[in-house]
Amino acid sequence: MMPAMSVPSSDLLTTPLHALHLELGARMVPFAGYHMPVQYPDGLMVEHKHVRAAAGLFDVSHMGQVRLAGADAAVALESLMPVDVIGLGLDKQRYGLLLNDEGGIIDDLMFVNRGDHLFLIVNGACKAGDIAHMRARIGARCQITPMPEQALLALQGPQAAAALQRLMPGVGKLVFMTGGAFGWRSVDLYVTRSGYTGEDGFEISLPGPHAEAFARALLAQPEVKPIGLGARNSLRLEAGLCLYGNDIDAATTPAEAGLSWAIQKVRRTGGARAGGFPGAARVLAQLDGAQPVARKRVGLIAKERVPVREPAALENMDGQTIGHVSSGLLAPTLDQPIALAYVGPDYAVTGTEVFAIVRGKPVPMVASATPFVATRYYRG
Repeated sequence: MMPAMSVPSSDLLTTPLHALHLELGARMVPFAGYHMPVQYPDGLMVEHKHVRAAAGLFDVSHMGQVRLAGADAAVALESLMPVDVIGLGLDKQRYGLLLNDEGGIIDDLMFVNRGDHLFLIVNGACKAGDIAHMRARIGARCQITPMPEQALLALQGPQAAAALQRLMPGVGKLVFMTGGAFGWRSVDLYVTRSGYTGEDGFEISLPGPHAEAFARALLAQPEVKPIGLGARNSLRLEAGLCLYGNDIDAATTPAEAGLSWAIQKVRRTGGARAGGFPGAARVLAQLDGAQPVARKRVGLIAKERVPVREPAALENMDGQTIGHVSSGLLAPTLDQPIALAYVGPDYAVTGTEVFAIVRGKPVPMVASATPFVATRYYRG
């Protein structure tokens, strides 16, 4: 389960779908400063399996949406991240990492080249800090505009395209990590074919005042049911995807997190635009093997049906502590306990047995490749 925040109810914000969540019987929890639905009456297991079989609608309006504009916007953003921003094609999307000066991950995000601007989606709990960081570092080089008036919905699952296509003809032509501008009842929307579940799906940015009507139109489709934060978490963990604050944070480097794949050759040692981002010396040294990492993120599958949750300690066969679980649960699709964890490099080799300490007892787990459940992104 995603961690809830201990915030007085009166201090929490609501998304444009708040009334709809209540109408649908959602159990609401504090998360990232918002009232958010953790699950609906059918429960997490049913919701999770529905997304794997059909299509689920998620309210992710707590996420931060930001516009970067100006002739220098791409160059400026690239100076903050170890990824290729300048070379990103029109309406193409990419995963990015904001780094601090030690090479630690301030946040992970998605960004799209929309032609006259870059469109960013950042984590809800990090958005204020991200915006302040960007304004301090590149605010003089481009216009940084938060978009709190925009709602964000995610439609995920193997039948998501069929459902969305009825409302938005032509959207099915998008492929994974691309986006496009669409219209619905004279409302302008921007849609990307992406998401956080490992399934085919879409994320839809639209004006907040129209979000409830659009959500109701989606929920009227026979394939679509509302899905809460609980299933969002179990789906992303089965897909082996990181949750910021659990699996990555400001003390974690890309190499430690297993996110080296997100750094394109052009930004690596020997590349045309190598370095030039915060923490580059450390990050590139770890990528090149010149500076070994002390820990690595790894997938774990339990050999017993005992759920293992964060922050359970991990031990080797001699009882020595060798790491900890960063995210863990009983995977609904596999009916097995799975986890993401940080261990010493010697224990990150696939097939290595370690022991999670659960209520004082060792639970044997085996290092596994991720994703735990094969992804089904639509690539055309």
